[in-house]
Amino acid sequence: MPRIVSLISSATEIVHALGEFPNLVGRSHECDFPPEVEALPACTKPTIDIHADSREIDRAVKDRLRNALSVYDVFDEELERLQPTHIITQTQCEVCAVSLRDVERSVASRLNSRPKIVSLNPNSLADIWDDMRGVAASLEIGLRGEQVIAALQERMCAVRGRALSTPERPRVAYIEWIEPLMAGGNWMPELIGMAGGVNLLGKAGEHSGYMTWEDLAASDPDVIVVAPCGFDLARTETEMHWLANRREWSMLRAVQQHRVYIADGNQYFNRPGPRLVETLEILAAILHPDLFPAQVGWKRFGTGS
Repeated sequence: MPRIVSLISSATEIVHALGEFPNLVGRSHECDFPPEVEALPACTKPTIDIHADSREIDRAVKDRLRNALSVYDVFDEELERLQPTHIITQTQCEVCAVSLRDVERSVASRLNSRPKIVSLNPNSLADIWDDMRGVAASLEIGLRGEQVIAALQERMCAVRGRALSTPERPRVAYIEWIEPLMAGGNWMPELIGMAGGVNLLGKAGEHSGYMTWEDLAASDPDVIVVAPCGFDLARTETEMHWLANRREWSMLRAVQQHRVYIADGNQYFNRPGPRLVETLEILAAILHPDLFPAQVGWKRFGTGS
C-alpha cells in the first residue's frame, strides 16, 4: 500500500478525490480539507509570520526570496519517521506552498523508502487536470483518475452552459492580494469566463502580477472579487481597509453599485484542485444571482449577508 505525504493543500484534496485519503500519512501545515487531515502529522512550517498583515507578509516573502531563502521548512525527522512511498509537492510558486527545491533540500532523497516525488505545476485548468492525472498515474490508478476528472469537468460544463445562457457579461476585477495590489492570473481568468464574466486584469495561464491603482481605476469594473491567497473570509474582511480607505475606491463603478464581494481564497480560489468546481459555482452565483443559488465561502462587502 502507498504511504503518501502531501506538502500542498490542493494535492491533499486531489488524493482525497481519488479515494486515496486512507493512504495519506503526512501533510503540510496548510492542509485542512477534508477536516480529518488535521489529525495527521505536519511535515512543514512557514518561516515567516503568516498572521501579519498583507503588506508585512509581502515584504517578508520578498526578503526571503531575495536572499535565496525558502518561505517554508520541511521536517526531515518527520519524513524519516513516516518513510513515505510518495511525496507530492509543486513547482508553480515558491510562495504559495513547499516547492520541489524545498523537498530536494530535505532528507526525502535519502529515505530508505525511496519515495516517488510527484511535482505539480498548475498554471491553468488544463494543467490542473494533468496534475490530477499525474498523481493518479503515480499511484497506479489512472482509470480512476480519468473518471474523477470527467465528473468534475461535467459539473463545470453545466455551470458554464447555464451562465452563458444569459447575454449579461459583467466586467470583473479579481484581486488576489490587497497590499500591494495583485490581479489574479493562472486559472482564475478561465473560471471568470466560464461563470459568464469578462476578466479585466490578470492573464490566463500566467502568474498573478502586481498592478497599480491606476490600472484598477482605468478598468473600472462592474464587479470586484477580492480573495487573497491563503486568507479565509473573515481575515479578508479585516484586510479590506487597505482598499476601502483609499480615495480612489469610492470612485469605482463596482463600489458605487454595491458589487464588491469578498471570498475565501484559502479554501477555494487559490487551491488548484477539485474544489475549483465550487469556486466556479461561487463566481456564477456572484455574477448571476438570478440563475444560481447562493454558495458558502463569500459575501457582499459592506453588508452582513
